[in-house]
Amino acid sequence: MSTGELVAIIVPIAVVVVLVAAVLWFVNRRRRLRERFGPEYERTVDRSDSRLAAERELRERELRHRELDIRPLTVEARQRYGRDWTHVQQEFVDRPGEAVQDADRLVTTLMRDRGYPTEDYEQRLRDLSVEHGRTLEHYRAAHAVNSRADRGEATTEELRGAMVHYHALFDELLDGGPGGTGGTGGPGEPGRGGTERGGTERPR
Repeated sequence: MSTGELVAIIVPIAVVVVLVAAVLWFVNRRRRLRERFGPEYERTVDRSDSRLAAERELRERELRHRELDIRPLTVEARQRYGRDWTHVQQEFVDRPGEAVQDADRLVTTLMRDRGYPTEDYEQRLRDLSVEHGRTLEHYRAAHAVNSRADRGEATTEELRGAMVHYHALFDELLDGGPGGTGGTGGPGEPGRGGTERGGTERPR
């Protein structure tokens, strides 16, 4: 067999191998991003020009997240935050609107102490999505109700729901991540004496 014939055989095979490797790389990356970002993956795809553009954005979030100094809380800080959350829940009974605002401030302060920049709300969402993508809808829902409360438009039930939503992210941040086990363990809904841990029900 001549050299030309060998080249004619080897080159197409090499091209196929490269193409298969590229496809597998894209498939694996897509699966990894889906697993890491959870519902945030599809949300980003829905508002992007293409799936590739969305995945590029999610990858950029990961790279930015690596540069952040995300750190665990000390035992003392976690205990203090637990007491602060209990106080906010007790406040809800008499002042639900103010309690939701205090919950928002408490969660924001907790983010800052964990190492997340907190100056811009949208950037907060992007940074949190890397490790807390499955809880982010809770935070969005709570933030929306808090904005309505500022205008005096939120009902008591909406405010109660906002507390549950805030607590879902609060617990994760306090634990150190989605797999943590040491949250506040407080009642699922303020003012009702519930026993669910952290109010982790899905937003409605």
